[in-house]
Amino acid sequence: MHPVGSFHVAPALPVSLEALRELAWNVRWAWNHDTIELFRRLDSELWESSGHNPVRMLASIEQSRLKEVAEDDAFLAHLERVAEHLSQYLSPEVNTSWFYRRHKDAAGATVAYFSAEFGVTECLSIFAGGLGMLAGDHLKSSSDLGVPLVGVGLLYQQGYFRQYLNSSGWQQESYDDNDFYNLPLTLEHDAAGTPRTVQVDLGDRPVVAQIWRAQVGRVPLYLLDANVPENRAEDRDITDQLYGGDLDMRIRQEILLGIGGFRALRTLGIEPTVFHMNEGHSAFLGLERARQLEIEHKLNFAEARELASAGLVFTTHTPVAAGHDYFAPALMERYFRSYAQGLGISWHEFLAMGRQNPNNESEDFCMTVLALRMAAASNGVSKLHGEVSRKMWANLWPNVPLDEIPIGHVTNGVHFRSWISVEMNHLYDRYLGPQWREEPADSTLWKRVEKIPSEELWSTHNRRRERMVAFTRRRLLEQLQQRGAPQSEQETAAEALSGDCLTIGFARRFATYKRATLLLRNPERLAKILNDPARPVQLIYTGKAHPRDDAGKQLIQQIVDMSRRPEFRRRIVFLENYDMAVARSLVQGVDVWLNTPLRPMEASGTSGMKALANGVLNASVLDGWWDEAWREAPSRQVGWAIGNGEDYNDRNYQDEVEADALYDLLERDIVPAFYERRSDDIPMRWVARMKASLCALCPEFNTHRMVRQYVQEFYLPAHGRYLQLGADGAAGARELAAWLRRVETAWPSVSVAWVKTELPAAPKVGDRFSVRTAVRMGALADNDVVVELCMGRLGADGAIAAPAYCAMTPAGKDPSGATVFAATDISCELGGQVGYTVRVRPDHLAVLNHLRPNLMIWADARQRG
Repeated sequence: MHPVGSFHVAPALPVSLEALRELAWNVRWAWNHDTIELFRRLDSELWESSGHNPVRMLASIEQSRLKEVAEDDAFLAHLERVAEHLSQYLSPEVNTSWFYRRHKDAAGATVAYFSAEFGVTECLSIFAGGLGMLAGDHLKSSSDLGVPLVGVGLLYQQGYFRQYLNSSGWQQESYDDNDFYNLPLTLEHDAAGTPRTVQVDLGDRPVVAQIWRAQVGRVPLYLLDANVPENRAEDRDITDQLYGGDLDMRIRQEILLGIGGFRALRTLGIEPTVFHMNEGHSAFLGLERARQLEIEHKLNFAEARELASAGLVFTTHTPVAAGHDYFAPALMERYFRSYAQGLGISWHEFLAMGRQNPNNESEDFCMTVLALRMAAASNGVSKLHGEVSRKMWANLWPNVPLDEIPIGHVTNGVHFRSWISVEMNHLYDRYLGPQWREEPADSTLWKRVEKIPSEELWSTHNRRRERMVAFTRRRLLEQLQQRGAPQSEQETAAEALSGDCLTIGFARRFATYKRATLLLRNPERLAKILNDPARPVQLIYTGKAHPRDDAGKQLIQQIVDMSRRPEFRRRIVFLENYDMAVARSLVQGVDVWLNTPLRPMEASGTSGMKALANGVLNASVLDGWWDEAWREAPSRQVGWAIGNGEDYNDRNYQDEVEADALYDLLERDIVPAFYERRSDDIPMRWVARMKASLCALCPEFNTHRMVRQYVQEFYLPAHGRYLQLGADGAAGARELAAWLRRVETAWPSVSVAWVKTELPAAPKVGDRFSVRTAVRMGALADNDVVVELCMGRLGADGAIAAPAYCAMTPAGKDPSGATVFAATDISCELGGQVGYTVRVRPDHLAVLNHLRPNLMIWADARQRG
C-alpha cells in the first residue's frame, strides 16, 4: 500500500532541551565522550537499542522522560556544557584550529574528498571495512584541524550486509534498509524548499539523485541517493547496496559518484580547487572536471586536462589485482561513447586514458590507471605500499627508474578520539594533558606516557579487558539465540573467555591473503598454548567475507568448527557481524592484536593502530604499516614481528614457516611476558612494551599527522598549481598543453650523440672529474629539456644502485650541431665500482610531476666517447 503523500515528523523537545537537536545531527558526538555520556544519561537502554543513534533516540523516546530531564538541573548543566563546547568548536569567530593558524594565506582553498564508503559512525551504514574507516577518520581529523574540506559519497539504502552464521558456521547475509529520516542526515533543499538534485546520463537515459548531508563536526559530507521516483526501477537500485551487483551496477555507481558527485558540489555552490580521489572508484570525476573547464574557459580537452590534473590527488589502497576496477570496452562504450564526443576526443583516445598500453584495443579500462594518468600527485598508504605500487604500475612510466615512479606514500593513521576508551582518555588527560586531543602528532606529549604509573596503566587495561569479555559474552549469547542453538550451547556463552586471561584479537575482512587461520595451522600445538593451566590464552575472531568470496567464508567456517571442539570451546570465540561497535570493544580490550597477511598484500591496515592507541601490543607480519613501525622504532620493543619480511615462492611453505614463527613467539616471548608478574601482580616487562609502543608509535600513526601531511605535501601545492594554471583565462594551461604537444611531436628526433668523461688515470675518493654529452635536440630548444648525469655504485646485476643525479648545463654546440651539456668538477665520493650514464627528459616549470610526459632517453655504452 502506497501513500498519497508524506511528511516528516520532527521530535518534540521541551525548550530547555532544544540543544539536543543540534547535538544529535552533528556527528561530532561520535568522537566526543562527554556528548555520548549525555545521550546515555538520557536513556542508556535506548542508546544501545537504537544502535548508538541519537536521532532515532529523540524520535522514539517517551515524552515523559523528556519532561523529566527538562526539570533535572544536573542533566541541564551537562547539556549546557556539551552544547557550549560544540558551539565553540564550530564558531568561526573563535577559530583556533591548526589550519587557521598555519595557513591563513591559503584563501579560497577547498578540498573535495571523494570515497565510495565512509565509516563515520556505526549507525550510518555506508561502509564495508578499512577503506571506509580511513575515510571517516580523514573527515574527523580534517574537522579537528580546521581543514576546508567536504566529503562526497553515495547514500546506500541498505549499505553493507549484516552477517550471521547458520548452524554449520557458514556465513549468511541479510540487508536492512537504512531509514534516512531517522539518521543524522539532512536532505538539502533550495531556497524554494525543493530538494536539491543532480542529474547524470547513463547511456541513453538520465538518472537523478538527491543530495543528503551528514555534518561531521566542521566538515559536511554530501551523499547522493538515486532512490527517487524520477528514476527507473533498475536505476533506483544504483545506491541500494555498497559493492553490490555486477560490473554493470558497479560502473553506474562509479559514474554517479565521480560525475554526479562533481555536479552535486556545483549545484550546492561549492567549487573546490583540489579534488582527492580516495581509491579509483571516483576517477570519472577527473574527466567531468576537465569537461566543465572546457566549457568555462573555452579550452580544448588537452588544455582542460592539464588544468584539471593540477588539482587532482589520488590515493591507491590495494596491492591486490582484484581490488582494482576493470571495465570491458563494450561496457564503457554503452555509457561513455557520447561523453567522449562531448570532451572533443576520439573513442581511442578516451579508452587509452584507462589502459596501461594505450594501443591495446582489447585491454579493459582500469579506473586506477585513469586516476594515475589524470592526477598530478598520487600516493600509496604506507612506505612499503608505495614501493609495491611503483612496481605494480611501472608500465605507465616506461624508461623511468622504479624509485622515481611518481607514486609516493602517505602512511595511514586513525582518529584516536574515535577509538580510545573512556578510561584511556581520562588517563591521557591526567598524565599527557588535554593538549594530546588536539596535538596527537606531538611526540613530546607522548613521552609523558613514561610518567604514568605502571600500576595505573595496567589496572586501566584490566578494566577494559573485563568489559570486553562481558561485551563478548552478550554478543555471543545473542548470536546463539538468533541461530536457534540448543540451550546447553547458549549456557556456555556465559562461561566463554576469562577476564584475566591473555587475550588475542583478530578482526578484519576475511580475504584469503589475510590468512585468518594461520594461527590454527597446528591445532595440537595451539591447544597446548591455549590450555596451559598456569598461563592460559584465549582468541577472539571477528570479520566478514565478501558475499561472493566462498574461500573467505570457508576460513570463517574453519574457525567456528575449531571453536566447537572440546579443547577450544571456551578459548576460541567468533563474533558475528563485525561492525564499529565490535571493533571498538576489541581494540580497547584485547592484549595482543594479531595480523597475519601474506606480505606484501596488506597496503596499510589501520585496525592495529586503533589497538595501539589503547595500549594493546601488535604481533604482525612485517607488512603495511607494521613493516614501517617495527623497522623505524628505535628499540623495537613496541610489539612483535612475525618473521623477518621474507618472501617465498611456495605459499604453503611460507604459511608453515610463519605459523611456526608465531607459535615460537607465543611460547617464548608473548605468553611469558604477560604472566611474569611482580609481587603486586604487575607484568613489568609487558607494561614496559606498552609504554614503549605508545611513546614511539602514537605520534606517527594518527590521522592528524596524516591529514597535515596531505595538506602540506599535496593539497596546498595542488591548490597553488591550479590557481597558477587557471589565471588569466587559463593562459598557463593553454601554454602548458601547447608545450606538451610540441615536445611529444618532436621527441622522436631527440637522441644522445655521445658521452665523454675526463677522469684521472687511477681515480681515488675525493678526486674531481667532468662529463660532457651531446644531445640532438631536433625541433626543441635547450630549455625544453633537462640533461642529467646519473652516477652511483654498481650492484651485483651491473646496474647503478641508488643513483644520484646532477643537472648538466649547456656548453655550446658540437660540429654536428648537437647541443653539448657539461657537468664539471664532480667529486668521486664513492669507493668501489662506480657507474654513470646520462639521461634527457622534458622540463617545464608548470609541470607538477616532471615525469608526467612519460618521455625519457638514456645514453648507453655505444655512445660513450
